[in-house]
Amino acid sequence: MANEIRFDGRVAIVTGAGAGLGRTYALELARRGAKVVVNDYGGARDGSGTGSSSPADAVVKDIKDKGGEAVANYDNVATVEGGEGMVKTAVDAYGTVDILVNNAGILRDKGMLKMEPENWQAVIAVHLKGAYDVTKPAFTVMREKGYGRIVMTSSSSGLYGNFGQSNYGAAKVALVGFMNTLKLEGAKYNIKVNTVAPSAASRLTEDVLPPDLFQQLKPEFVMPLVVYLCSEECPVSGNIYHAMFNSYNRIALMTSSGIAITDGKKVPTVEDVVAKWDKVADMAGAKEYPALNDLTMAMMGAIQANA
Repeated sequence: MANEIRFDGRVAIVTGAGAGLGRTYALELARRGAKVVVNDYGGARDGSGTGSSSPADAVVKDIKDKGGEAVANYDNVATVEGGEGMVKTAVDAYGTVDILVNNAGILRDKGMLKMEPENWQAVIAVHLKGAYDVTKPAFTVMREKGYGRIVMTSSSSGLYGNFGQSNYGAAKVALVGFMNTLKLEGAKYNIKVNTVAPSAASRLTEDVLPPDLFQQLKPEFVMPLVVYLCSEECPVSGNIYHAMFNSYNRIALMTSSGIAITDGKKVPTVEDVVAKWDKVADMAGAKEYPALNDLTMAMMGAIQANA
């Protein structure tokens, strides 16, 4: 039996924690001893409205009724002031920030030709800019103390594609790029940054998924993975994990070994590339690279070896 994962003395911020996945994360972190800032703007699924304190307040009450510690925050992640406000709430209430789960999100699905600029910008603002708005002030606190755990929320809609979700998919894949840089910047400060791509039932998907499938995709199935990524015991940084039903798997960006098309002195023609296309596209022996420098050095080494 593995030792119980605990968060006693840790302070967590969970954005979009008024319902669904965020609520489930907040409840479990609190049950395991964390002091939780429950953030939720309380807007509609598409981000419209003036907001409401009710969703966050209800989760805080639930946590306190179970003997946990939590405070509510109603700031909008899509503003710099909102992100700073969440971190200030944590510091004012509990003195620090150890954990950040960037979970807040909205949907405005449209086909590309019907994707108005305002719908594109609104989704990018919440998912991508929202993660930046909260992460920057939280990262500042974590760096100063030499500890932190950050979880980004991507989506299989972006990683694999889903009709009518160009705005949502673009934002969700961009968060992977955000993680890839933060894992490097946070490494020497024991700040680990990972990404989860959950397939789960939430108010964003309630009328999108068939009712029987909706019941099978409970947020509780995603929760254990995210809570582990928030823990001190988590040894990894810069990874993407997918959760669906009761199954979990890792997603990785792989790079093939490729092929040198010319001797490096002659610029290849289009026809030269086409002639060796099968080798260019061959993924046999593909590898992961932890950073751009690693890929660059590997390619330079291959070029020199073939010179």
